[in-house]
This record gives sequence, C-alpha cells and structure tokens, in this order.
Amino acid sequence: MLVSLLVVYVAITTLWPLARLFANALQPGEDGAWLGLMLTTLSSRSTLRALSGTLQTSVLSVVISTLLGVILAFAVSLLKLRARSALTFLILMPLIVPSQTMALAWIELLGAQSPILKPLGLAPPPGAANPLYSTGGIALVMGIEHMPLVFIAVRAALRALPADLVEAARIIGIPAGRIGRNIVLPIVMPAVLAGSLIAFTAAIGNFGVPALLGIPGRIPVLTTQIYQRLNGFGPAAAGQVATLALILTLMAALAIFSRNLVTKRFAVPLPAGAPFVPNRAAPAIEVLLWLAVLALSLVPLAALAMTALLPAVGVPFGADTVSLDQFRAVLGNDAVRRAFANSLLLSCVTALLCGLVSVPFAFLCIRRTNPVLKILDTAIEVPWVVPGTVVGLGMILAFLRPLPLIGVSIYGTMTILVVAYLARFLPLVLRPIVAAAQSADPSLDEAARVAGAGLARRILSVFFPGVLPAAVAGAVVIVMTALNELTVSSLLWSSGNETIGVMVFALQYEGNSTAAAAVALLSMLLVLVLVVIVSALGGWLPKRTLPWGE
Repeated sequence: MLVSLLVVYVAITTLWPLARLFANALQPGEDGAWLGLMLTTLSSRSTLRALSGTLQTSVLSVVISTLLGVILAFAVSLLKLRARSALTFLILMPLIVPSQTMALAWIELLGAQSPILKPLGLAPPPGAANPLYSTGGIALVMGIEHMPLVFIAVRAALRALPADLVEAARIIGIPAGRIGRNIVLPIVMPAVLAGSLIAFTAAIGNFGVPALLGIPGRIPVLTTQIYQRLNGFGPAAAGQVATLALILTLMAALAIFSRNLVTKRFAVPLPAGAPFVPNRAAPAIEVLLWLAVLALSLVPLAALAMTALLPAVGVPFGADTVSLDQFRAVLGNDAVRRAFANSLLLSCVTALLCGLVSVPFAFLCIRRTNPVLKILDTAIEVPWVVPGTVVGLGMILAFLRPLPLIGVSIYGTMTILVVAYLARFLPLVLRPIVAAAQSADPSLDEAARVAGAGLARRILSVFFPGVLPAAVAGAVVIVMTALNELTVSSLLWSSGNETIGVMVFALQYEGNSTAAAAVALLSMLLVLVLVVIVSALGGWLPKRTLPWGE
C-alpha cells in the first residue's frame, strides 16, 4: 500500500505532466502529417535562433565556470588559507543568490548609472547600452553563477587526493607547478568534466539571467522563447512550446548521460592514504585570491544594495541622496508583501511535504528490493535535472483542464505551484536521507521487526530518528532554494499568487530598477538569516552537510 501511494504521488507530480508535455509535442500538424507540429516548429527561424543562442551562451558560460571553479578549488584545497570557511562561503555565494538577483546585481554594477564604477569614471557613458545585454554578458553572469557547481565537484575530488602521491613527487624534486599540472590535474579531470556538464545542464535551463539580459538585448534562448510565446499566445501555443521544452529535455538528458559516463568510465581509482596537507599560501597570492572572490561575489551585491538606497533611477549615490524610501515603498506595496508571504508559505509547505514523502520513500529504497521503487527513484530525479521551464509547462498542460471526478481546475491557483514545487524539489531532501540511511545499522530495524513492531512503528521509532538531521538539512535547502524560485513560477503564477522571484523580474522588466533592487536585497537578507540559523545548528547536522563548512 505504501508503494502504491508513492506511485500515485510520483504519477501526479511528475509522470502525468511530462506525459502531457510529450503528447503535445508529438501531435500532427495542420495538414495531418505525422509529427507535423514538431517538424514545423523545429524548422522555424525563431527556433533555430533560440537554439543557437542557448548553445552559444551555455558553452561560453561553461568555459568561464570551469576556469573559475578549477582555479578556486585548487587554491582552497591545496593552500593553507586563513578564514577558509568564510572564503568557501563567498565562493558559493553565486549559487545561493537567486538567478534573477545575480543578474540584477551585475546590471547595476556595470550599467551607466553604476554607483561603484561611475564615481571612478569606469562606467559606460550615459545613454549607452549595458555591456551585459549581449551574448558575452549572459555567458559571463551565468558562468559566475554556475561556477560553484564546478568548484564543489573538483574540491570533492581534491579532498580525496592521497598525500603520498604529492609527497613522492616533492621528494624527487618535481616543482609545485608541474605537480599540479601533470599529477593532480589528470587525477581530478573526471571531476572537472562532470562539474562542467552539470554547469551546462544548469545553463541551458537558466531563465533569470537570459530573461533580464537577453530580452532587452534581443538575444533569444529557448527558456525565454517559451515564456514569451506562452505570454503572447497562451495555451494556443502549447504544442509549439512543448517542442521547445522537448529540445531542452533532450539536451539536459544528453548532458546527464555524459556526466554519468565520465564518472563511471574515466574516474581514477586512488589508493587509500593520509589526506593531503595544504601548504601555506604566499601572502600576495592570498590577497589576490580574496580580492578575486570579493569581486565575484560581494561587489555586485554591493552595487545592488547601493541602488536600492537611491530614491530613483539616475540619482547619483551620495550621503545626501541615500534613503530608505524604496524599502518603505516596497514594504508598503500589497503585491510585494503578498509575494513574500506566498514564497514563505510555498517553500515551507514544500519542505514539509517533501520531508514526509522522503522518509518512507528512503526506508523502502534501503530496506526493500522492488523494481517499482527503482523506477520511481529514477523518475523523481527528472523534474530536478530537466530545466524548470519544462516542469512549469508540463504542469500547465496537465492541469489546465478541470480535474477528473471533482471537476475543479487548479490552474491559476496556489495549488499548481505547490504541485510543481513538490516535483521539482523532492530530490533535495530525499538524497540526503537516503545517504544517511545507507550508513545506518540495519540490525536495529531487524531487531524491531523480530520484536513484532509494525512497518509504521519501525519507520517512526527506529528509522526516522536516525535520518532526522539529514531530513532537516534537506528541508532547509529546499526552503532556501524555493524561496526565490523564478523559472517554474514565471509560467504558473497568477494574480494574488505572486512570488518573490516573479516580483523582482516584473519590477525590473517595467524599468523600476530601484524597487527591484530593494525587493531582491530583502529576499537575500531573508536567505542569509536562514544561512546564519543553519550554520549555528551546524554541530547538530551531519558532517559536511553545509558545503561552506570544513
């Protein structure tokens, strides 16, 4: 019965929406030709332009992500640095900052009215287009945003590096630079490739950066084209946008398949040994490293904060112009307050429900050998690895019509956002619970079973206490991620059901940059409060649950 309930859950949140998506993409054309709609959409000039824009921006961003991620991972892992945890947290900041906030921060930093560059005479001349409204600009911001994905993968590989390999090379007199290039780098190359493919998957599905930079710069990508067609033509364009979503899905699937292939076929088996001991970094290198990280993570946010403190666009930043008027205005705006309340409610409800589903799901995956469970375990990963635009479109197609039996449609309500979030974010809490359960002693469950305890009691009394820290950590990650979600929400929100991400995007799209900056900054402060709370509880959480911890 428990497996059947999980099948129903996955079918409603994942399988049915994706099936509707693919069915719309595969329908015949106007002349009745098989796959006619797909062929017409794929051969159109707008689709080819969007596909070209997606590939160009994504590949360039991956190059940037890989270069930055590898350099920073090597520096943090192989050098003894002061305040290493703080530096690691700053490196991961672009991953914590929402996509639309990241784009907005860089817009304010490099624009003609930049509160940081303009006083220095480095800003573009008045009236000039922002240099970020270009293919290179989109790639730069996405490359910085996805750099932590490469950093995390490479750093994990470097942590497993045995000290014996490096020490042997040092003893025979090999220079440090050559050790890094010829010994360490080849060993971690599979992790570099895997992290780069993850960054590529994130780039092709990114909506916030291409929306805020590409739409003004008239650079189409697949995610923004889906959004614009749905906004312009509504459900009538469902078949065309389903084809675009199918392209994104196939690209993501190819990247994930390549990543798994790299991980399995090219990983280097390492002998067990003592962990590598970092060397003390030269003061000049440490200073340069801190300056680079601050420029990537905090300087754009500083420009965003300074913009939020200005009364209007174009007003120079100074002691006589700084005010909290924008914060008062947005906090007095009913739509903004409603967006914060909706996002908090959505993220907390999603975290709670995903936790409730993940605990029995993880128990069955660990304690049972059921082929249905293996299929479900694979299916729940799909909404996370495919672009969020695909998930949002699938929800529209699945729930646009009234539900069977009850005759009520959830389209245009908060419920469809909850269903989409449940599908999208379930792996974030399930995977930590499964990892914690795999390291638990199975004899405890066997003893409870021999003593006559039923399934429900064994899950609640034996299994749940052991995985509770992992469940809490995963739930916190869901709240932090869902709080500023934009990609799915941009397609599913409706009047009265706005979210924080939608409000930031809408205000910037309307040209109200200062109000957008104020809302984005308030949302960031909310996330940072969560980070502080979780860090304070870090001793109670499983080891290395927090990626910025030691």
